Amino acid sequence: METLNLCTPSLPVFNLMFSTIYLLGYFIIFRNWKQNLRPEASSCLVSLAHGTPAVLLSLYSILYPQTQLNFASPNTNFQNMVLDYSIAYFFMDLLHYMIFIPSDVLFIAHHLATLYVFLTCRYIVHHGGSAILVLLVLAEVTSACQNTWSFARFRKADVPVAAKVYERLSPVFYAFYSVVRGVLGPLFVYKMGLFYANGGADGVIPRWAWISWMAVIVSAILVSILWVINLWIDLYRERTKKEERKSS
Repeated sequence: METLNLCTPSLPVFNLMFSTIYLLGYFIIFRNWKQNLRPEASSCLVSLAHGTPAVLLSLYSILYPQTQLNFASPNTNFQNMVLDYSIAYFFMDLLHYMIFIPSDVLFIAHHLATLYVFLTCRYIVHHGGSAILVLLVLAEVTSACQNTWSFARFRKADVPVAAKVYERLSPVFYAFYSVVRGVLGPLFVYKMGLFYANGGADGVIPRWAWISWMAVIVSAILVSILWVINLWIDLYRERTKKEERKSS
């Protein structure tokens, strides 16, 4: 039985928290950075504030209950709080893209689709949170590494240390991301899809809900795989050019 009751209006609180972090980054922490880098750096700062805490909170919400959870279990109060935490983050980052990078249709679509899954799970279906939060763990476990890589990428042209960090961290981050998004993620989604397709959530999660969730999740995984493949290709090109310059 769940003893931790989190029925407070957490979504507005988290919205305020992530907005404050973004504004703190934009106007104070990164105020001396180039104007075109300040929004992206602020977005990475918010991502750092969300990623690792979301992983830890999600794991706790899945492991904490005394009753056994499955892909169709009712959401616990703690799981709803974690969903609100991530909803607030994706809403804040969606605003960032719509204001500063409206041409990045792919990321805007990704955030809208993610918000759809979280919002329907949290406020309409009220079930399946344990499965969604495992996916959140797989999505955010690379966050700290990715954002460190992003900060180094932003500053590599101006700061020699950043250039070295970017060069050494890139293959590590790409490998980590490839394993999580290219192997672990698809395996879990396959297991999740079999559960729903075999009627494991019948009478609990509407068919329209889990079908739409699966469509969004599979699409997100495919986009992630394509993204990291392009990173590997760019890394190969960069290393090839570097070797050619050394040999010439």
